[in-house]
Amino acid sequence: MSNNNNNQINVPEAREAMNRFKMECANEVGVNLKQGYNGDLTSRQAGSVGGQMVNVMWHVRQADFMRSCWESKGQVERVIYTYGLAV
Repeated sequence: MSNNNNNQINVPEAREAMNRFKMECANEVGVNLKQGYNGDLTSRQAGSVGGQMVNVMWHVRQADFMRSCWESKGQVERVIYTYGLAV
């Protein structure tokens, strides 16, 4: 099995924040992650970390849609709602 990783972070500056987030989620579910390679984890342990990350991110969403502007007939404005779970 080849070790090709095609995952790309859209914002390279977010890499460290994502690593901290992953470590926090691993701590919450009781999995001991190390910096770097964690190939000794079972699938269940690795999946629980990923699942916890999804559970936390699930509450942060963004709705983006267009609506007619009430002030100007025939005009359309972009509306973005960002909402999340306050911790």
